[in-house]
Amino acid sequence: MKKIVLWLMGTVTTLVLLFGYHTSTSSSVAAAQGGDASVVVPATTDTSGGSSSSSASSSSSSSASGSTNSTGSSSATTTVTGTAASTRYGPVQVRLTIANGKITAVDVLEYPENNGKDQQINARALPILVSETLKAQSGTIDMVSGATYTSDGYLTSLQSALDKAGL
Repeated sequence: MKKIVLWLMGTVTTLVLLFGYHTSTSSSVAAAQGGDASVVVPATTDTSGGSSSSSASSSSSSSASGSTNSTGSSSATTTVTGTAASTRYGPVQVRLTIANGKITAVDVLEYPENNGKDQQINARALPILVSETLKAQSGTIDMVSGATYTSDGYLTSLQSALDKAGL
């Protein structure tokens, strides 16, 4: 009798968990793109080859001219672009804006957006990663559940930018 009750409870629990699982739909992709994607879009508009190379050259020229910035004594604002981290679904690249030794802005220049699922995942994950970076002021942040590959690429590129900035 006890075995039957345990089996029945296990079956009911499994069914509740199964039917409670929310899958993605095309309408939620459109809603995610319209809502959270605006946080990520400004970084995407800066991905042209010219601006990307100009930010890399401005970052190298400002770090070459302002070596006191790595100690935090200079008030110069610099931008540092991390290397593009290759992930299973595409590259992820981060650019940091640093003022007075603090990270003031994070732009995600490149991220996977090949299909609706990538767009949905990254519309949710990238604002969280950027917010956590600004809070932590370092590369010691948690990955976003459900966006493991993007999080891993983001952290790799972020650490590269932090190393270039001397933070």
